Amino acid sequence: MKDPFSLEGKVSVVTGGNGGIGKGIADGLAAKGSAVVIAARDESKTAEAVEDIRSRFGVTASGLFMDVAEPQSITSGIQKVLDEYGRIDVLVNNAGVNIRKQPQDYTVEEWDKILDINLRGAFLCCQAVYPAMKKAGRGKIINTGSMTSLYGLGKVVPYACSKMGILSLTYSLALAWARDGIFVNCILPGWIDTPLTVVARKDFPGLSQFVEDKTPMGRWGEPADFMGIAAFLASSASDFISGEYIRVDGGFAQHGNTVSFD
Repeated sequence: MKDPFSLEGKVSVVTGGNGGIGKGIADGLAAKGSAVVIAARDESKTAEAVEDIRSRFGVTASGLFMDVAEPQSITSGIQKVLDEYGRIDVLVNNAGVNIRKQPQDYTVEEWDKILDINLRGAFLCCQAVYPAMKKAGRGKIINTGSMTSLYGLGKVVPYACSKMGILSLTYSLALAWARDGIFVNCILPGWIDTPLTVVARKDFPGLSQFVEDKTPMGRWGEPADFMGIAAFLASSASDFISGEYIRVDGGFAQHGNTVSFD
């Protein structure tokens, strides 16, 4: 029987896949045999990620400069992948930015930057891969949301709005493209140990202890925690799942229901 989790022969594009959660997702896809294209802005960091994937997993991997804030960069980048590989089976929309401050202090330019990269960029990437996926009669799109897709957070209003938008985008595209054989799902990370959250811990003293206390598993998540969920949602093992979100948060969202009997 064929392994339903196998990604042998597949081609996956991961935006923002050269570090943090994106790299964990890319590793998960490569571990199951997919060729991986890392699409990001920092070319030196991308080159390091590509080499790591090749050496650890023995799959085809390549880097691609892409700025998801620029529509032309998206369309030309996706075309380059199609020209080189002839197909795109999996798209992971992971590229994103955040700016932390009080709501009243954001500028219009900051709002636009966050929404353009986090939400509009993801939508345009989906549009760009749609023709190839429709022609193939099959495709998997995985969007990276956030726990702010479900809950507000006072000092990241534009980011939270963009991630709530990602969840709605997931629902809507799943409905629109189901008959085309395109599956669209969303991963909601909790508190994950990445370079971005290192900055957050500096900005908010006590954050580390708060997360450990409120997470039933008692620890921060790590990029490697996304390998399995990425492989699952990209593979035929999830072929009756679309328009869904899956929290990867160590149970953080359920902390209010946690009762200690120690």
